[in-house]
Amino acid sequence: MLYNTPQQLLKKAKEAENKSFRDIDQNNRLAKLLKGGFGHVIEESHFGYEINSNAEPDFKDLGIELKVTPIKENKNGTYSAKERLVLNIINYMEEANKTFETSSFWAKNQKLLLMFYKWLPQVDPRDFKIVEAILYDYPEQDLIIIKRDWEKLNQMINEGKAHLLTEKDFEYLSPCTKGANKHSMRDQPFNDVKAKQRAYSFKSSYMTSIIREMISKDRLTYFATKQELQNQTIEQLLEDKFAPYIGMTREKMASKLGVTVNPKHKSFIPTLISALLGVKGTKLDSIAEFAKANIQFKTVRLKKNGQPKESMSFPNIHFTEIVKEEWEDSFLYNYFSETKLLFVVFQFDENDVLYFKGIKLWQMPEETIDNELFDYWTEIRRVLNEGVQFTQKKKGISNNLPDSEFNGKFHVRPKGKDSRDTVALPDGQMIAKQGYWMNAGYVGEILINQK
Repeated sequence: MLYNTPQQLLKKAKEAENKSFRDIDQNNRLAKLLKGGFGHVIEESHFGYEINSNAEPDFKDLGIELKVTPIKENKNGTYSAKERLVLNIINYMEEANKTFETSSFWAKNQKLLLMFYKWLPQVDPRDFKIVEAILYDYPEQDLIIIKRDWEKLNQMINEGKAHLLTEKDFEYLSPCTKGANKHSMRDQPFNDVKAKQRAYSFKSSYMTSIIREMISKDRLTYFATKQELQNQTIEQLLEDKFAPYIGMTREKMASKLGVTVNPKHKSFIPTLISALLGVKGTKLDSIAEFAKANIQFKTVRLKKNGQPKESMSFPNIHFTEIVKEEWEDSFLYNYFSETKLLFVVFQFDENDVLYFKGIKLWQMPEETIDNELFDYWTEIRRVLNEGVQFTQKKKGISNNLPDSEFNGKFHVRPKGKDSRDTVALPDGQMIAKQGYWMNAGYVGEILINQK
């Protein structure tokens, strides 16, 4: 069927809402476990066109590409993307000579028809249902950053560095690996070294922002104007906005920003940050650039000697889940692969007065993820699978989960209300709630040595 207008196409797409793939699949494609899965079911059985791998958009007369992608429900009832959105394969040899406007990315993905289905654990995938269909146009601020991501990627191709591409160096549009396995390689221009096959993709945080805005109807607020984004990166803008407050106490910052002074309240620093960025009253996770680039803030307090006063905590460990995880699907791998941490740093002076020292936007290097973080995850699983051992000591009960001396970077320690705030281990033993922690010494190294 020919669709004459985007509205006509969207109307047809919305006919699939609340239907399962079992209802839609006329060719028994999912039962045959054919490659392509859900997207091909929608293409063949709902829209009635033949499967192809053309460089043009699926609905080329309208310039619209179809993407079928999963969402998941979080424990707090909100929705997020289950995964990144993989777009088209990057042909390094051809893309090197393109501009953004003539690129294969823009030719195929200038406008998207997104059909979201709800992923559910332990449910037959054929019973997953389409929950929403939308036509997506990129917001102007987003398109500036997407274009900058593409230009950075294209520059690396033209410098013969396609083999050095990594997702963490990009904000919204990133080059994810794509192929039969990690050894799938392609030729690149300007270098005889083969590069991993990669595809353009939107990071899961960017897809979650779309879900929040289009499905959950959340309001995300930009702290940067279009003009600012044209001239500076998000990191440069953050540094410029924080710079005037360096050397001030928290109380002076609050006074200058018109924020109520309450340093002991958990929301005090987030409130300071939102006011400083010009979006006073906006929660940090509702700042558009933070949500889309998955930037999360961490407050660091330095002692007089410049070393962090304490280790840094991250979410609690779900013991029954970590023993079932594969590494690349694990919480730790995905969190540190996809999250940028904004360190907001304060330091005590000689009079024990805490003043603002500056910020640092940081993402964990792949080498650390592949080595120390992987070893940490592996050791936690080993201990859990063999059974946690408890030892009574003068100051309480200790266990043999990785401590701060394990590899110098990460450890496990309690993160509950008190010792009575417990959870069950896989073997049925009870343990005080434990969290993932980053060693204070490692945080110090990051602030001193890392870019």
